[in-house]
Amino acid sequence: MLNRKQKIHLAILLPLLVAFGVFWMMGSKDRAVRQVLVDEQNRVEGIQSVRQKISQVLGPYLTHNQRIPEAEIALDGRPQTLKITYTIDDDLQTEAEHLLKAYKPDYGALVIMDANTGAVRAMVSYEKGQPSTENLALRGTYPAASIFKIVTATAALDRYKLSPDTLVMYNGANHTLYRQNVLYTKMNRWTRGVTIRDAFARSINTVFGRLAFEHMEPKDIEEYAIRFGFNKPIASDLPFDTGFTEIPQEKSFHLAEMVSGYNKITRMSPVQGAMIASSVAAIGVMRVPYIVESLKDSEGKVVWKPEPVTAAVTMTGEGAERLKELMEATITQGTSRKSFRALVHDKKLQELELGGKTGSLHGDNPKGKVDWFVGYAIGGDDDRLAIGAITVNKEYWTVKSSFLAQSLFKKHFKDQFSEKNQKFFNASLDRGQGQ
Repeated sequence: MLNRKQKIHLAILLPLLVAFGVFWMMGSKDRAVRQVLVDEQNRVEGIQSVRQKISQVLGPYLTHNQRIPEAEIALDGRPQTLKITYTIDDDLQTEAEHLLKAYKPDYGALVIMDANTGAVRAMVSYEKGQPSTENLALRGTYPAASIFKIVTATAALDRYKLSPDTLVMYNGANHTLYRQNVLYTKMNRWTRGVTIRDAFARSINTVFGRLAFEHMEPKDIEEYAIRFGFNKPIASDLPFDTGFTEIPQEKSFHLAEMVSGYNKITRMSPVQGAMIASSVAAIGVMRVPYIVESLKDSEGKVVWKPEPVTAAVTMTGEGAERLKELMEATITQGTSRKSFRALVHDKKLQELELGGKTGSLHGDNPKGKVDWFVGYAIGGDDDRLAIGAITVNKEYWTVKSSFLAQSLFKKHFKDQFSEKNQKFFNASLDRGQGQ
């Protein structure tokens, strides 16, 4: 039996012991969480460190469109000759090369990624009349044009929870951008309204200028631009250029130009284009692209194999679902509807989820009219492909980048078409090649 004094001491100490126990348990959970984060950081740093070593060795070859079968690489500080297996899908690579050679744009580049992992499944560079000695897919010298509308739309839908059906009032033509139509909001008999979905699908510049002025701040655009890989170094075994943009810190006509992509300051590479599309297909997760599947020693033993690494979480899952509505509208009723018509009207469309964004603007490196398509196709078994496609023509169009993309999606997903529809598929493919 405890005496009165002991009971008093116990009454005082018991709450303290309980509090200490709770504190200790909470501290243990915090320590466990911190340890998980440290372990993940160490894992990523280890993978990225190896990728940088690979890039230093393979970079000069990849920038000149060469994939060498082996190289001397020092994984653990000791150089050794290793056999290289690449992530390239031979069928997709061959088809991409065939398409560019068949349509002969002045310049062209195609990059296809596995959106789930970041593995590059095809990467092709083309220059008419010249041996393809420089890999144009890695260069970030092309104006991003209306592809940047993806950044603006994501900020609106993800941060401010706007709906694809949100109505925006505007004056002016669809594909121009004039100061008076952006800075002044006076309604008149020519004023009309359009949903964000339709404005995105039809790529209406003034609407995106008004969207930024009415609903967002410049810092929002800047933050989402960084999430999508602009002004941000990304370590990879691919030596691709980082995208660049310059977001003004005040609401001005310059901001309207940036958010609508109606400028030559914002630039990006086809690799980044594929990354942007992949983050939509993968519900907001943008993976670091890579091209080396494994390294083997002289005895054939795998000494290194990569794992997926997240470059950024570009948006929430809810934001990604809203953005998909916009990108699907581009395919079905917007600027790439003609290129995707055969695929959209296929009887198995419900088995293939498609989305994309087009963009066009005159560029100066190389000179000519730049035509972009970035997009994705999601099939069965969680098969998610993303593409960054670009063509540049000095005078005349030979093919739209969106048509090249849909041709490659057809090539990859043809096995998912049932035998019953194979004849229809082949016929539609033949009609597409004849465009």
